Amino acid sequence: MKVLHLNITTFFANRDMLEAFEAYRDSDGNPLELIKYNYKYTQDTARNDPDFEEKFQKDLKTHCPDFVFSLNFLPVISKVCNKEGVIYVSWIYDNPEIFLYNYNMKNPCNIVLMFDSKQYMEFMDGGIKNVRYLPLAASTKRLDSIIPTKAAKKKYSADISFVGSLYTERKQYYEEIVPKLDPYTHGYLEGIIKSQLQVDGVNFVEECLTPEITKKIQEVSNIYPYSDSIETLEYLYANYIINRQITIIERKELLTLIGAHHPLKLYTYKQNNSFSPKGVENMGPTDYFTEMPLVFKLSKINLNITLRSIQHAIPLRVYDILGSGGFLMSNFQHDLAYHFVPGEDFVYYENRKDLLDKIDYYLVNENERVDIAKNAHKKIQEQHTFDVRVKEIIDIVNEYKL
Repeated sequence: MKVLHLNITTFFANRDMLEAFEAYRDSDGNPLELIKYNYKYTQDTARNDPDFEEKFQKDLKTHCPDFVFSLNFLPVISKVCNKEGVIYVSWIYDNPEIFLYNYNMKNPCNIVLMFDSKQYMEFMDGGIKNVRYLPLAASTKRLDSIIPTKAAKKKYSADISFVGSLYTERKQYYEEIVPKLDPYTHGYLEGIIKSQLQVDGVNFVEECLTPEITKKIQEVSNIYPYSDSIETLEYLYANYIINRQITIIERKELLTLIGAHHPLKLYTYKQNNSFSPKGVENMGPTDYFTEMPLVFKLSKINLNITLRSIQHAIPLRVYDILGSGGFLMSNFQHDLAYHFVPGEDFVYYENRKDLLDKIDYYLVNENERVDIAKNAHKKIQEQHTFDVRVKEIIDIVNEYKL
């Protein structure tokens, strides 16, 4: 089987996925014929790029792959594959992912693998049948090969660590629109935010946006769907404005709360250097491949505070923590509790008091903490590696008839 892999180096999982394709062998021991096709991703050109489309169409005729693969759905790739009658497999690892609402999603050439079970069911219920649910993965081969040195232990050892964005280093749509909103609309949105902050596992933001509130946001934000997309204004505003603002508040408040009781190391973008409340040591950015696994291995507790627009899915960060052999403490996520056993493979917190109580408990109960981390690592190794996922993808492609 011949696979054309779109090599997009800015996507974190690209390297592990490429190595898994290279390692694959079918039941007769035959490898894939792998074509590494370098692709420079931008938001604009991934939607429409006539020069690239012409070149890519010629390259498909030259290489004749059985299928094209990319992380995340790229409309421009689907458009060309559909013309040439070539299967296009994309594996989503972001949410929100605006391109899923592009008209090209309906192309019969597509197999779209979704990491969020809720989003998968929404598309199935909406009549889009070329979607499958496929959770993300970790490369335990790569992660296990990283052995902490004495210097690394000194630098990265910690009681508690959090690796992630604070989202204040990005465009803050909510802060931009608030001064322009009337008091009622502002108060309504603040009510949604405060209510959603009290609830994990269910996201009701989009459902709370009435036509009147949506119209008010539209008037002050000037944010509209693209002409070739079908997403609703409610989806856009819920996920790109409100859920992002909820995540900003939640991450800052939780980190500040924990820091008041226990020392915590924060690894985030350099634009967030000013965020260092009491007890929180802001370590700045960390390299995904060389440093982040060391953080996960050498922290007693690794926190996951999921971006609120990821409703059911297991974020890539969680797989990296568990695949590194790290102990995970997370907010509740439906898919995480489905694939892994709470209290056996990881621990989730229900509210702020529960978070602090469980941190207190697991910091002193080392044996339990270590056993839980080992259980999760074993499960990742057996069921959730990129090698396992490649086999599942090949099986899906073999079942699919264009």
